[in-house]
Amino acid sequence: MLKNYRLRDYDFKLIILILALSIIGIITIGSAEPAQQTKQMAGVVAGLVIMIALSFFNYSVILKLYWLMYIGNLVLLGLVILMGEEGNGAQRWLKIGGLQFQPSELAKILLILFFAQFIMKYKEKLNTFRVIASIAVLMGVPWIMVLKQPALSTSIVLIFIFCVILYVGGISYKLVFGALAVAIPAVVILVSLAMQPDSTILETYQKNRILAFVNPEEYSTDLAYQQLNSVMAIGSGELDGKGYKNNEITSVKNGNFLSEAETDFIFAVIGEEFGFKGSIAVIILLLLTAMECISVAVRAKDVAGTIIAAAMGGLIAFQSFVNIGVATFILPNTGLPLPFVSYGLTSLLSLYIGMGIVLNIRLQARKS
Repeated sequence: MLKNYRLRDYDFKLIILILALSIIGIITIGSAEPAQQTKQMAGVVAGLVIMIALSFFNYSVILKLYWLMYIGNLVLLGLVILMGEEGNGAQRWLKIGGLQFQPSELAKILLILFFAQFIMKYKEKLNTFRVIASIAVLMGVPWIMVLKQPALSTSIVLIFIFCVILYVGGISYKLVFGALAVAIPAVVILVSLAMQPDSTILETYQKNRILAFVNPEEYSTDLAYQQLNSVMAIGSGELDGKGYKNNEITSVKNGNFLSEAETDFIFAVIGEEFGFKGSIAVIILLLLTAMECISVAVRAKDVAGTIIAAAMGGLIAFQSFVNIGVATFILPNTGLPLPFVSYGLTSLLSLYIGMGIVLNIRLQARKS
């Protein structure tokens, strides 16, 4: 499993970017929710160890276990449905012994690895009906299990990752445009039906979030409260911010007007305390991290490596866009963490696992 690698092929740039984001996360969590800062620090240390260890394991050998990954993923998601811990109206957590984690976060990484190997194995037959139907079913089963938790935001992320995987894997453009021609009108119709008063397509809280996004003034004291305060916090930071752990009475965070400040709305804390400069710095770091993954994908030695690196880059970019979009009220409220920055050990460690494999792909990249 271990190979002889050259140190000059190691992607230190990617490690620095990830570490910078993780440190910003630890610092910001220390202000947003000090009680969770030590846990996040421990998560970052553990994640770094896992990432560096995985970076020296031959990913081609790891991918031979792709069916075991898929089955293990289904088992974990199934256990969540059967005996998962409930919180905030959703059953997304699994508690084994004293360890509580969120399998849907790990599912993102496991599905990327599974489909990378599956598509590489059937690359020559990818555009046949049989293989495409198989891929759709294999993706559909875990996707429905995540959706039933309910975890609509995570299921949307999985769809995005799935599209990236198929595109990078080499699916025919005819199939892509044909699917879009059907999917876009279908989504419009589905959303219209879902917003009907007697519809059961969406949960009540999901409908309410969309309504709050469309009519924020009408829901300013309840459903749109979080996002309106988030925008206020970001705007009040102006160019340089109010300062780390400031004592200003006008602070949205200090007034406890910002719930989930350490997770879903951590970008609002960054905007308020570090201002426009701090916010832009975080966005640039996230963008550079995603771009570095794409750079690794371009130079990967095989299709599986290209898919994994591109999908990880897409995951970071898309999840960052959604999280920041929610914090700035350009998207309806969801529950997605900001990669490497938000508090959440399952999300953090899952990303570090994925990045460890990206680092190994870079070590085995084609020589230019």
